[in-house]
Amino acid sequence: MTSEQSRELVQQAWRSFSTRDKDLIATFFTPDAEWLAPPGNATAVALGGSHHIVGRDAILHFLTVDFRRMFVADVELDFRGFHADGDVVVVEETMRATLANGNAYHNDYCFIFELRDGAIHRVREYMDTARGHRMVFGEA
Repeated sequence: MTSEQSRELVQQAWRSFSTRDKDLIATFFTPDAEWLAPPGNATAVALGGSHHIVGRDAILHFLTVDFRRMFVADVELDFRGFHADGDVVVVEETMRATLANGNAYHNDYCFIFELRDGAIHRVREYMDTARGHRMVFGEA
């Protein structure tokens, strides 16, 4: 894929995430896709899940079920960039939301999408984990 095609695919994937349509979202991931976030991040801890989600079905469950259990309202994404180089796309964004505990959530993210055969094979997610913990658990 060209860089432009890769960027467009990831942008379409992000749009699909908000639909919570499992069949649509599934079209963007390889069956053996992985989603890796920092170990001990607040979302994984609060949901009792892993920071390393393996397999398209597990990723779909996170995006369509678990995400909305954690971020219950007012989810806003402010994209600052989609940077593509061949089959790698870097996404910079800020997310705001209301958490299940009623707290406001506001954090910056960087996602690195690695594509294979025209689909997302691996996502590496980076965020300020200490800030996330303070908002979710009220501690540093």
